Amino acid sequence: MSRDESNKGKKASGRQGGNFRKNSYARGNSPIKKNTPPKQPSDPNTIRLNKYVANSGVCSRRDADIYISAGSVTVNGKPVTEMGYKVKLTDEVKFDGQLLNPVKKEYILLNKPKDFSTTIRDEKGKRHVSGLITNASKSKLLPVDKLDKEDTGLLVFTNDGDLTKKLKSPMNGLRKIYHLVLDRDLSSADLRKIQEGVMVDEKVVRVQAISYIDDAPKREVGIEIHSSRGKIVERLFEHLDYKIAKLDRVVYGGLTKKDLPRGHWRYLTQQEIINLKMIK
Repeated sequence: MSRDESNKGKKASGRQGGNFRKNSYARGNSPIKKNTPPKQPSDPNTIRLNKYVANSGVCSRRDADIYISAGSVTVNGKPVTEMGYKVKLTDEVKFDGQLLNPVKKEYILLNKPKDFSTTIRDEKGKRHVSGLITNASKSKLLPVDKLDKEDTGLLVFTNDGDLTKKLKSPMNGLRKIYHLVLDRDLSSADLRKIQEGVMVDEKVVRVQAISYIDDAPKREVGIEIHSSRGKIVERLFEHLDYKIAKLDRVVYGGLTKKDLPRGHWRYLTQQEIINLKMIK
């Protein structure tokens, strides 16, 4: 057998056995190392224009590209049509003449547990609901309204000031349902009074529905009310000489506690956000 045939046999047996030697590059044949400049860190004070527009809530980022290319977006008074253009957070950006806010609006639903405050921390070591949604957002999200420390149930958090103002309006007709446990049985006479309307602070409080809870003592009731007057449920029962031992908000503006255990939170869906914004 010649030397060439012998070498071919060794190479073939090496491949069949699955043993491959790493290729070594002869001098002059090694890969050329490109002297590429180091990647510059992005400026944290700038943001892509399409993201700026999308964060403002006008449209999606993809649609923002279309509007930018059409010249509908101005930066500091001048139309910008360049894709990938970056703006500073201090720049004045307008869409069809309307000033935009680049802070992305976020919406969180929390099933509040007992013994967490919704007011500003005023006691050392006091547990606050904001601690329950720490990992939800980098933005500062605030609860739209309040529940007492001992109360439980649904709370909406957002940085959308316009929506907060709308939901807090006493006349918005926001639907809320509560499960209450009173300090004593609710009499049939007082149940009828509440159904007919009770005068509290010179204004009639009207409820959409109230009933005893099935298979429970008559001190447990469910009540649906569309008023956003502060502590109106508590004031209603206090007016009739009842104290609320437990209050759980189970429905808020169409949002429910379904698949949301106590102490947990979730992001609102796009449809849920639209529904809340449609409340007048």
